[in-house]
Amino acid sequence: MDTRRLLRIFATVLGTAGLLVSGCSSGGSAPSASATGSAATEELESYYAQKLSWRDCGTEGFQCTTMKAPLDYEKPDDGDVKLAVSRKKATGPGKRIGSLLVNPGGPGGSAIGYLQGYAAIGYPAQVRARYDMVAIDPRGVARSEPVECLTGKEMDAYTQVDQTPDDKAEVAELNASFEKFADGCEKRSGKILPHVSTAETARDMDILRSLLGDEKLHYVGASYGTFLGATYADLFPARVGRLVLDGAMDPSLPALDVNRDQTAGFEAAFQSFAADCVKQTDCPLGTTSTAAAATALKKLFGDLDSEPVPTGETRRLTESLATTGVIAAMYDEAAWPQLRQAVAAAQRGDGSGLLSLADSYYEREPNGKYANLMFANAAVNCIDLAPPFTGPADVEKAIPDFEKASPVFGRGFAWAALNCGAWPVDPTGTPHRTEAKGAAPIVVVGTTRDPATPYKWAESLADQLSSGTLLTYKGDGHTAYGRGSDCIDTAINTYLLEGTPPKDGKKCS
Repeated sequence: MDTRRLLRIFATVLGTAGLLVSGCSSGGSAPSASATGSAATEELESYYAQKLSWRDCGTEGFQCTTMKAPLDYEKPDDGDVKLAVSRKKATGPGKRIGSLLVNPGGPGGSAIGYLQGYAAIGYPAQVRARYDMVAIDPRGVARSEPVECLTGKEMDAYTQVDQTPDDKAEVAELNASFEKFADGCEKRSGKILPHVSTAETARDMDILRSLLGDEKLHYVGASYGTFLGATYADLFPARVGRLVLDGAMDPSLPALDVNRDQTAGFEAAFQSFAADCVKQTDCPLGTTSTAAAATALKKLFGDLDSEPVPTGETRRLTESLATTGVIAAMYDEAAWPQLRQAVAAAQRGDGSGLLSLADSYYEREPNGKYANLMFANAAVNCIDLAPPFTGPADVEKAIPDFEKASPVFGRGFAWAALNCGAWPVDPTGTPHRTEAKGAAPIVVVGTTRDPATPYKWAESLADQLSSGTLLTYKGDGHTAYGRGSDCIDTAINTYLLEGTPPKDGKKCS
């Protein structure tokens, strides 16, 4: 399990779309040299001048197309990547504002799947009425030249490797699994692998903005999508329209701090779950205290480490899969009843419930096929930041700090952070303050008990951004917009529709 920057939305059933090319078209002009980063304007002119040909996706109400972007922005003549785009046009009534790009995070989450499965039908009607809802699958993700690493069977084996090794043999096995994963990515996706950074994807978004005919980028990004949106704002501050960064990340942190902070975030989420669980008559972790609940969960993990239990299929529920299942349910408090039932079943020797939760996290289909979410997730994370650990010895030294952050999950999270240690591509990103000087007001949203993007990250990003406005949701779960708070939704809808951000520091519950 690798939780770093990974967004999972339990309430959303992501749709799928067949990508077709053709139909009506629109184009745009090339930006100034300062807006395109290091590449000169004339070198990118052909990309900004291309025409988008739209066709019916095969999903009612949606159009699809492809666009080209440079494989390498430093060498735009060295080839292209083809990126999948989808949209649902503004429904009216009211004057159309422009395009609203959405990204569900990950990295590795399909923006098109999110658009077609949720955003274009689940966002407030007044927002959909005045915006064309648009998504682009980032390079390396889903329909946009996806990174591939392991076969389904290989991925099954990978997800079952013990991530809390007890001896040298288990340490060697875990380290070897990370090396095999990295080797598979290089063999199957060596061409795209060096070019899936967040900065490159942000530049792709600017090409799309222009091709859609928009002077400014309007955008809602969740989780890792906030890092992508903040990167865009830093590269193209003059082109920032209305940006919502929900479940914010902190670009100034090195990978070690990201992993350790997330470990603490999941511990806080578990404590919140446990406090609720012990009040329920069906709590499988006891009804006395959160401390007793944590002890009971650790006992279950230990029992599964010694003896995995049946699941009704060939795979058995291991400690690693069980931990992933529990982690998956921490993203949304609506999954807590399901988690209670799954844990109780596992205690009785039936691992099917926790396995189902783990499979949803990994986007594993019943036929054994995996989406490319986890492959793209590693590829982007490992190129964006230098790895926190380069070998098992580094992990061993850090385990006490991780266990302090989370007595329940710390050891496993520390070992999971070794996944970039053998990565075949050198990182191109570095931790940095993201200020986006001169940008229009940007709304940064933080949830106080968010497991995956701790609240202090939202505070930090809002402080870094020259025009950042912090909006706080006092509650549980990952991200806040569209999750039941009228206060949050009203503040964001007003901003998207009228351009008026909430007062900095506004708090909702």
